[in-house]
Amino acid sequence: MLEKAVLSEEELQQITGYTTPLRQLDVLHKRGFTRAYRARDGRIVLERPHYLAVCRGEFSGDRATTVASSVNVAFLKRA
Repeated sequence: MLEKAVLSEEELQQITGYTTPLRQLDVLHKRGFTRAYRARDGRIVLERPHYLAVCRGEFSGDRATTVASSVNVAFLKRA
C-alpha cells in the first residue's frame, strides 16, 4: 500500500500534541521540520518524505554550517 504524500491532521496532532494549526507549525519548526508550512486553507502541510528524513537524521535545516564545520581545511592555511 502506498503511503500518503503528506501527513494527516490526526498524525500532526499526535506528533505535536496540539490541534491548533499555528501551534502545530511552531512545534514542527522547533523540532527541525523546516519544510512544514501553513496552506491557504489554514491546515498544516508536512511532506512525509521530509518527515521521515528528519526522523532518520538525514535532513538538517542548516546544512551549510553542518557541512562546513565538518570539513578539514587546515591544509589551506599558510603557516
